[in-house]
Formats: sequence, C-alpha cells, structure tokens
Amino acid sequence: MINLLTPLKTAKFWTELLTMTLGMAVGAAAVYYFLIPSKLIIGSISGLSIVLAELCAKWGIAIRVSVIIVAINAILLVLAWLLIGAEFGLKTVYTALILGPLVDFWDMVLPASRLIGDGGSVMNDPWLDLICFVLMLSISQAILFRINASTGGLDILAKIVNKYLHLDIGTSVTIAGALICCSAFAINPFRMVVIGLIGTWINGIAVDYFTDTLNKRKRVCIISEEHQRLRNYITTQLERGCSLYRVTGGYSGQDKVEVVTLLSQGEYASLLNYLKENEIDAFVTAGNVSEIYGTWNKKDRKRLTL
Repeated sequence: MINLLTPLKTAKFWTELLTMTLGMAVGAAAVYYFLIPSKLIIGSISGLSIVLAELCAKWGIAIRVSVIIVAINAILLVLAWLLIGAEFGLKTVYTALILGPLVDFWDMVLPASRLIGDGGSVMNDPWLDLICFVLMLSISQAILFRINASTGGLDILAKIVNKYLHLDIGTSVTIAGALICCSAFAINPFRMVVIGLIGTWINGIAVDYFTDTLNKRKRVCIISEEHQRLRNYITTQLERGCSLYRVTGGYSGQDKVEVVTLLSQGEYASLLNYLKENEIDAFVTAGNVSEIYGTWNKKDRKRLTL
C-alpha cells in the first residue's frame, strides 16, 4: 500500500494531474462548442462509432453509439497498456473518464445554446467550426502528448504508430484519422467525408506545430577562451549538462574548445545575459531542437551527457 501511495506525495504527480485536467478541459470545450453543434465527423473514434452504428442499423442490429465508443476505447486502452506502457495507459484511462464530466461542466458554465446562431452552430459556418475545433483539440493533444498521456481513442492509435513506425506524432494522427475518415464513405456524402479528411490533415499539422513549440529547446554552441568559466556557469547556475570539444579554427588554425549544451528558452536568455554582463568574448551559435531522447528534466538534468 505504501508503494501505491508514494506517487501521491510527489509534486510531479500533482503537476501532471493538473496538466491532464486542463488539457482535457480544452479538448472537451472543442467537442462541446464546435463538434457537437456542427455535427462534423472528423477522423476519430467517435466518428468511427457513428459509422459502425449506422451500418449495424442497416443490418437490423440496434447498437447505441455510446456502447461502441466504450467498447473501442476499452480495446485501445488495453493496447495502450501492452504496447506503449503502464504509465501511458493509466493516464489515458484518467483522461478518458473525465471527458464526459468536463463536457457537462462547460454546459453548466456556458451553455452552447447561448452561442449558437442562425446557422445552427457557434460559428455559423462548417469550415470555421472545423478550424476552431481542430486548433483547440490540437492544443489539448500536444499538452497531453508532452507528459506521455493522450485524450484517448484516436490518440492511442497515433501513439502506437509514432512509437513503432517512428513517424512524427502529427503524421501519426493524420494517418490514423484518415483511415477512420474513409470509413464514413459508407454513410456520408462525398462532401462531408472530404471535410473530415481536411480537418484530420489540419489536425496533424497543428499537433506537430504545438508539440514542437512546447518541446522546443536550444542547442547552443559556444567557442571562447573562457570555456571553463562558461562550463561552471552552465553546470552550477543553470544546472544543465554540457560537452566540450576540441576544434581547430579554419581561418586562424588555432586550437580552441567548443562548449555544447541544450537549454530552455529562458536558460538561453540567461546565458546571453551572463556573457554580456561579464563581457566574455565568445562566438555563439544556437538552433532549435524539438525532440530530445534520454535524460533531460529538472530532477536528473545534472547527469545529462551529450
């Protein structure tokens, strides 16, 4: 019992719990205010469930959409646990459970009926509803993917594709969603299917953009005579790891030392201020890095090696 309660005492647990709740609140708002009123079918588990329910009705089998959603999500949660990991599976169970209550929460706070116009939706235009829904959902997905969680459903398929085929998470979302969208040909007119496919494609692009923005780090390369001083500042003040390389100047032919480190945006700004305030002569180059594999967090960052 002690082992089970230990995570509850950590700041990481409560931070991630709050992050998941806020991320799902954004996703629930997207569903409640833009998807449901406009009746759009995007490449999602909900869309697939609608298709399956309609097909079953044609075959004389009456199955509610909600039942199919629960069944598909249950299968996907098992796959998430087995193929991705227990942490991802547990977090996705939590996010899947709070989606419904959060939709009801937005209904109590600000009913969609107050915002719906003559066009039958919040934006009174299916394309604007689509864009608003996709942007909000993409932000929600990016926030959750960053802490190894998801909104459930389609995101689980995307995460599996991302892990085993090593594709960008946005591309994975697009592939999984497009396959589901194509199933809508069985019940929907061509125009509605095309709108769903375009929405899925935009969703993939937006997820990649927001994921890269949230994960963006600076790979900083510094050549200076005071490399030991810079090394001490990076490891002790910024508490980041760094690597030192022997380099030879192509113009001067002199041997120098290059310091390479990975920093957050704020830490990079602090480093530049340190160079300026201490009048350290240095040649600095920096580039954006959107993916880092290995140890790079506040608890273990002193052990980072490049």
